[in-house]
Amino acid sequence: MPPTTDTKTDGLKVFSGSSHPTLAREICDCLKIPLGKLTSVRFSNQNLKVKIEENVREHDVFVVQTSAPPLSENIVELLILLDALKHASARRVTAIIPYFFYSRSDKKDEPRISISARLMADLVEAAGADRVMTIDLHAPQIQGFFSVPTDQLTAVSVLCQQLKQRGVEDTVVVAADVGEAKDAGRFAKKLDLPLAIIDKRRTGDDDNAQVRAVIGEVKGKHCLLVDDEIATGGTIFHATDFLLASGARSVSAAVVHPVLSGRAYERLAASKLERLLVTNTIPIPDDKRSPKIEVLSVAPLIAEAITRIHDGRSVSELF
Repeated sequence: MPPTTDTKTDGLKVFSGSSHPTLAREICDCLKIPLGKLTSVRFSNQNLKVKIEENVREHDVFVVQTSAPPLSENIVELLILLDALKHASARRVTAIIPYFFYSRSDKKDEPRISISARLMADLVEAAGADRVMTIDLHAPQIQGFFSVPTDQLTAVSVLCQQLKQRGVEDTVVVAADVGEAKDAGRFAKKLDLPLAIIDKRRTGDDDNAQVRAVIGEVKGKHCLLVDDEIATGGTIFHATDFLLASGARSVSAAVVHPVLSGRAYERLAASKLERLLVTNTIPIPDDKRSPKIEVLSVAPLIAEAITRIHDGRSVSELF
C-alpha cells in the first residue's frame, strides 16, 4: 500500500548500503524523498570507510541493507554505516534488513556451534540501531533476540494480492514442509483455499531434503507451493515432482525471499515448476533472470511502515 498522502516527511532520511540500492530508491520514490547521500571507500588493505555526505543531526534515519552476496562485506558495511550515523548525531536510526542475516542459524541444534542470528542481532544493536525492521523471518524467535523495538513485516499480502489478480480457481496451497504449515495457513486463509502439507525430511548440512508424503488432496488441482525462502531449490523442486506424480495438474510457487544459491537457477530452468513468484527483498542479478520468475516489490510495504514509525502510528495495522 502507498504511504498516506498527509504523512509529513520532514526530518526523515533514508540511506542505502551496497546490497540493494534499487530497493532503497524504490522506497524513496514511494516516500517522495531523495535517497540519502554517502560515500563508501574500500582501501588497499580492505578496510572500509563510510562517510555521510549530508546533515543528519536530530533526523529520523532509516538504513536499507539486506542479506545478499558478498554477505560478510555487506554486514560490516551496515555496522559501519550505523555507527557513522550515530556519531553524526542522528536522533533515531532504524536498520531495515528485509532478509535478515544468518536467519537459519536461530538455535543451537548441534554441539559447539554459534547461534549466529543472535550474534547478528547483538552486532546491529551494538553498532547503533535504535530500531530494526525486517520481513518474514525464517524463525519467529529471532525477533526476540533484539532488545530494541523490532518490526517483522510480512510480504504474504503482497504475494496474495498478485495471486488473486491471476485467479486461484481449483488451487490448493501446499506447505513445502511441516515447519511452513503455519505460514502456509496464512496464504490459504487470505486466498480462501484448502491447505496441504508436504512431509519432508532433511539430514546433514547439504540442503538436500527428501519428500515422503503429502497430507491433503492435490489430485486434479493446481498446487501453489509456499515457503519463506528458496535457497538451492531442493525443497521446491522435489516437491514439484512429487505433487505432479501425485496427480496435480500444475505446480507454481510463491516465496518471499529469493536466495537462489548454488545451482538454483539451472535447476529452476530444468524443473517442471511453472512459475516462481517472489519479492525483491534480495536482488536478482540481471544475468540470472528467468522467464519463470516474477518479482514483486516490497517497497510500498516498507515505505508505509517507515511513515508509520516516523509519525508514531501503529505498524501492526499493516499485518
